[in-house]
Amino acid sequence: MFNNIPPITRNIIIINIVVYLIANFFYYPSLYNTLSGFYPFSPNFKSWQIITHMFMHAPFREPGGFMHILFNMFTLFSFGPILEQTLGDKKYLILYFASGLGSFFLFNLWNFVEAQQIISGLQSLGLSASEIYPKAAIDYLGDLKISATTVEGQKLSSQYYTLLRSPMLGASGAIFGVVAAFATLYPDSKIGIMFIPVPIKVKYLLPIIVVVSVYLGVSGNGGGIAHLAHVGGALVGWLLARIWKKHLYRFN
Repeated sequence: MFNNIPPITRNIIIINIVVYLIANFFYYPSLYNTLSGFYPFSPNFKSWQIITHMFMHAPFREPGGFMHILFNMFTLFSFGPILEQTLGDKKYLILYFASGLGSFFLFNLWNFVEAQQIISGLQSLGLSASEIYPKAAIDYLGDLKISATTVEGQKLSSQYYTLLRSPMLGASGAIFGVVAAFATLYPDSKIGIMFIPVPIKVKYLLPIIVVVSVYLGVSGNGGGIAHLAHVGGALVGWLLARIWKKHLYRFN
């Protein structure tokens, strides 16, 4: 089966599977702490995480963890080969990684907005975020007690602590870019969706997914899923496909 998949898509899938096995069976949880994508103003952030987070997926020890990588790789397997053959190796690689970077940027732009709101709230209570910052480091071994005594202060401190320690991980942003590019280049293609009895054209399905993702991401009802990362990847994929569509065959 793998021999029939174009080389870029095939290698991305293989790398994701290999990294998943190593992270879960040999270096758990150290690789997750090192390669997942933390908020850029977190003590846990490293520059390489901008790229490496795309190859990390939820640990299989967590409920539904294995489904994360399974769904992502199946989606890439479904849409990636067609785009790779249409765009060519270089454009396809640019699409994939640029979408992943776009997802990281939009997700953390929203994190920045939330962080500033929390910091302002702490300051209004006479508290300092600098007290929480070092304690949010993954390898911090000191006392986690904070000076907040009010319910509101403890709530805001907990939110800031969680934001600094909660990474984004997975290829979903990059893959959403692939799906968005596919929908842009082949808008009338129909795909089947679970629980929906008839195939739907991707040009109708993608906007619905994006709107729902924006709502879930902004409202905070995402259930631990980085929905705005999906939106960021989809926007980059759509934009690149729009640019390339006009000159696809001239420069391919």
